[in-house]
Amino acid sequence: MCGIVGICGNEPIQGEELLVSMRDALSHRGPDDSGIWKSPDSAIMLGHRRLSIIDLSPAGHQPMSDARGRYTIVFNGEIYNFRELRDELSSFGHSFRTQSDTEVILEAYHRWGTQCIERFNGMFAFALYDADRDSLFAARDRAGEKPFFYWHYGNSLVFASELKALMQNPLFPRRLDLEAMNFYLTYGYVPWDMCILHGVKKLLQGHALLFERRINRMKTWGYWSLPKPQSVERIDTRELIYEFKELLTDAVRRQLVADVPVGILLSGGIDSSLITAIASHVSTKPVKTFTITFPGYAAYNEEPYAQIIADHFGTEHTILPATTASIELLPELSRQYDEPIADSSMIPTFLVSRLIRQHVTVGIGGDGGDELFGGYPHYSWLLRQNMARRFVPALVRSQISRCAEQYLPIGFRGRSYLIGVEGIVQNSFTSVNQFFDHRTRRNLFLPFRTISPDLLARPERYKAEMELPGKTVLQRATAADFMTYLADDLLVKMDRASMRASLEVRAPFLDYRIIEFAFSKVPDSLRVHGGKRKILSRLLARDLLPKSLDLTRKQGFTIPLAKWFRGEWGTYMKSVLLDTDSWFDRKIVTNLIEGQEHELANIQRLFALTMAELWRREYRVDLPVDE
Repeated sequence: MCGIVGICGNEPIQGEELLVSMRDALSHRGPDDSGIWKSPDSAIMLGHRRLSIIDLSPAGHQPMSDARGRYTIVFNGEIYNFRELRDELSSFGHSFRTQSDTEVILEAYHRWGTQCIERFNGMFAFALYDADRDSLFAARDRAGEKPFFYWHYGNSLVFASELKALMQNPLFPRRLDLEAMNFYLTYGYVPWDMCILHGVKKLLQGHALLFERRINRMKTWGYWSLPKPQSVERIDTRELIYEFKELLTDAVRRQLVADVPVGILLSGGIDSSLITAIASHVSTKPVKTFTITFPGYAAYNEEPYAQIIADHFGTEHTILPATTASIELLPELSRQYDEPIADSSMIPTFLVSRLIRQHVTVGIGGDGGDELFGGYPHYSWLLRQNMARRFVPALVRSQISRCAEQYLPIGFRGRSYLIGVEGIVQNSFTSVNQFFDHRTRRNLFLPFRTISPDLLARPERYKAEMELPGKTVLQRATAADFMTYLADDLLVKMDRASMRASLEVRAPFLDYRIIEFAFSKVPDSLRVHGGKRKILSRLLARDLLPKSLDLTRKQGFTIPLAKWFRGEWGTYMKSVLLDTDSWFDRKIVTNLIEGQEHELANIQRLFALTMAELWRREYRVDLPVDE
């Protein structure tokens, strides 16, 4: 795992100071090594920070050029099938000087050009300069595990793993993008290719970019997308369980490969337990597992479930107690997360990453299991709501929605669900996990009072109008979560939190073969049915996990934030949000605070606003000049 930066333009770059500053802003992503490469005309510079995982020798140093000196790459991530690709390329006559997967990318590009990315199984973001074509080729993995920000201005393209690296450029405009802010206040993250800062974009998951610098032309394209569900007349459940097990086994086997210590983030839930079971079977040495606990908060303690798994499979298990996080952690995380993110589980994610990093360099987690196999409670709710649409007239549903929006206070449990009953079922997608509806956003953030209602309501239409594979409600809902919530919230949270601790985290469920299996072959009846969720995963768990493990529970990776709010966390958050310099309307913020103190569910909304305020202060971001 690493950090990459680069500048590609037509004019010679005077000195290396700017690129060094950009590169070293990402030192946490790669504390082991660093490097710079520049073109003969000094108009192109690439920088790299290295966290050594595969081929720890100096031969793995980046930026890396091929033996001919035609291609130079900076690469962040892992290619899990690099050994097979290396053998295939060797059969074509390609020779290798290192044992790294980085060199495999170079030779794969030499053999197959930009189509090489279709052959990679891994998590990656890379940029490769082709001297023959005088072009920069970049790509991002299918699920979006690794980040890639870029800024195309004038005749130059500038890119980096994290936005803070781009901010090292004194010419970089730190102006808020109102559309991105609108989405953030709606869903708690900035989705798709948008960026919270005006002028910057993110390369989408499963997409590639080509920049031809002499003619200053850039294009992006998608090289992969979620498959459409297959129509199957007869479902063979045992066959699907077997195929799932085989795919997951191969993914775990591949992701255990490293030249540094590896451990599993074991929560005791189905996904991490399945990974532990399979790892214990395929590994030639004892598996290391790690569980984080919050002493004094029994409802959030996963230790007993994790211990059952660790004892059953004989892992080298370590329990890591995390004391109540200090409030000083919030400004630190606001610096690390270049865009504000409202997911408070960033806190335990960072804490567990920091603790695990004391023992291993690579962690393996269960990200993706819920989106692929139907683990979230709102899937059951969407199915029930879709059934209700058949019996409740549209006019009645419209009235319910409008009354909920106008008369129920923010934080009233179920308010968002009631708002989502209006119209077609796709409208329900927009209300899932929504922070602020469009009417509240207009009053909450002063610049929104001048934009049109149509623009303000764009986030609500965003999910409803997405091109999603599948015909059923569940198929479309899981696809929407995979393409938005997973890519733009969960994977961002994991990448930034783990890399802050210089820990690489891998996700076997996001092997693209498992993704394609889940979305193309697994029917709704084996994902969510009635009150049951994640049915196929539970069936596999019955085969592999101890009978004493409770497979019906669902515990997210959360913290007792509402309880912490009653103490110094609440005092701190109030001081941030009620500051006279705050971006947000004081009256609405006060109502949110009072609602939380009277048992309404506003704590995540207050956290979202706090992180936006801290981020704005940290990076000294300005509002658009025309507002």
